[in-house]
Amino acid sequence: MKEVKPDWYKRIWTLDIKQMSWVEETGRQVDFLVREMGLNGSERILDLACGFGRHSIALAKRGFRVVGVDITPDYISDAVKTAKSEGVEATFICSDIRDIRFDAEFDVVLNMADGAIGYLENEQENLKIFDRIAAALKPGGKHFMDICNREHAESCFPKRHWEVGSSSVSLAEFSWNSESKRMLYGGFELPFGKVAQPPAEICPHSCTRLYHKQELADILAQRGMKLLKTWSDYDGSPDSFKQMQLMVYSRKSLASCKNRISQPIL
Repeated sequence: MKEVKPDWYKRIWTLDIKQMSWVEETGRQVDFLVREMGLNGSERILDLACGFGRHSIALAKRGFRVVGVDITPDYISDAVKTAKSEGVEATFICSDIRDIRFDAEFDVVLNMADGAIGYLENEQENLKIFDRIAAALKPGGKHFMDICNREHAESCFPKRHWEVGSSSVSLAEFSWNSESKRMLYGGFELPFGKVAQPPAEICPHSCTRLYHKQELADILAQRGMKLLKTWSDYDGSPDSFKQMQLMVYSRKSLASCKNRISQPIL
């Protein structure tokens, strides 16, 4: 697949994503977060790159105080509308993650379904997301990210993947650029009950910088955080290069980590 423009993450998102099969996993994912992170319902949670607010709203329904941030206006508008219609209290902010300025205000920060990790134009810009994560967390605060595994990309790409939901089949194609350490992704949806039509071609939608687990541990450590545990699935399976998903749970130290400077991890 061809490379995409560096600012792809500002342009590709539509509410059609609500029909994707993996959206149906939201409840199971929130169950996992609550269980594995030991959450009790009193925590204030920041959901970065929250999309149309599916995790934020699910958490708010359980009594958590949630703030969701996303760069796409249509997503934030839809999240506000859904929260209101379902009688849920949650705050949603339309912003680039790099522009938020929370200071030790949250017990938990989430980057779900990538959460924009690795989406930005270069190494330095991508590290700014980790700066915002660490800054937003209270001392002792918890962070969880659900991203793609670089070890899997290096070992198994290019590949095709399909996933069956209740109303459609999601088909995806992945390739790997070892020089830029970026994954190219393209795909399309086949809804049930309609005659399937193949796409003329599968064009890449996104270009994401992927990380090794040790890279992430180092990046987090530079920001006063410690990687605690990793998984490859919301069923609790241990991480493996054979699995595309990498879920990372970390915690901010009780000591202050102000004035840390972003440094690329090569």
